[in-house]
Amino acid sequence: MMKRETLLSGISALLLLAACKGKPQPVAENLPVTVSDSMARMITIDTAKTTAMKEELSLSGEVSYDDNNVIKVFPFAGGQIQEVKVSLGDKVTKGQTLAVMRSADIAGNYTDLTATRSDLAIAKRQLEQAEYLYKNGISSERDYTEAKENYNKAAAASTKVQQQIAINGGGNTSASGSLIIKAPESGYIVEKNITAGSFIRPDNSGNMFTISNMKDVWIWANVFESDISKVKPGYMAKVTTVAYPGKVFTGKVDAISSVLDPDNKVMKIKIVLPNTDMLLKPEMFTNVVISNNDKAQSVAVPAKGVIFDNSKYYVVVYNSKSDLKVREVSVIKTVDDVSYISSGLNAGDKIISKNQLLFYDALMGDK
Repeated sequence: MMKRETLLSGISALLLLAACKGKPQPVAENLPVTVSDSMARMITIDTAKTTAMKEELSLSGEVSYDDNNVIKVFPFAGGQIQEVKVSLGDKVTKGQTLAVMRSADIAGNYTDLTATRSDLAIAKRQLEQAEYLYKNGISSERDYTEAKENYNKAAAASTKVQQQIAINGGGNTSASGSLIIKAPESGYIVEKNITAGSFIRPDNSGNMFTISNMKDVWIWANVFESDISKVKPGYMAKVTTVAYPGKVFTGKVDAISSVLDPDNKVMKIKIVLPNTDMLLKPEMFTNVVISNNDKAQSVAVPAKGVIFDNSKYYVVVYNSKSDLKVREVSVIKTVDDVSYISSGLNAGDKIISKNQLLFYDALMGDK
């Protein structure tokens, strides 16, 4: 209160000096409140304008990786995980070892390869012998043809096993059944579903790792049923996190779910954000503010120019330096430091939006 009284005394003195114009005069009662030249440099005057009202909706959400830009690493065979060389969140490069597995399936493939190679060698010798006998008129063409068919079958069986080994890890496997699982691309480990000692069933359909480059992330936000109509694809979204309270990440609503979550009865919306500095991590909690300009229009003024007093809103209308009025207004809402007015102001009206409280006190004191 002392500060406010001091400021009020200051402006009263300035107003008095302006009225007296340097000449000593007695103080007149109900002296009109005017803006002196010195006070004119301390105030800001803004003009009320008709504009589309901006709508804001605050939501909670969490960070997720971009599902369209990830690589899921699946097991090539069943077996036991001997060693896991990476942790969740680690940065990996293409070809880096992620885990080592011991697989009976892999060992069996190499055993089959040895057997098929042996069969192929035998079939080759039989074919050579049948060809010699046929060309020298000792055996029939039928025997020669049968030998060729047996050789082709043995070659096909050997090729099949070689392809199985190539599919199941290629040069990353050994005859002992060891399988080295390597990163197919560079990125970050955003999902890890195995530990050392884990058994992988041959019919397992789950992935062991998920790798993402994290250049873009998704924000999944929750929209309550009553707010569904306030969100549409393309609306602007401002995202803040607990980790970086002073930083605002800006994106747009990319997609809206067609169904409500059966557990908490909310609708999920997806916001795509660039993650250039790699600040956003999966599972981070976020606050999301969705904003849009709807079709409704209203007179708008800077929110700093509106005075709240005795449960009502007021502005100081500036007509001229010697014509100031306090006017009660009805505020619809305030969004992004802009107050939307339903009554009390017209487009084109000028208001004082800086140090207006001093003039408000002086004008209300005259009443």
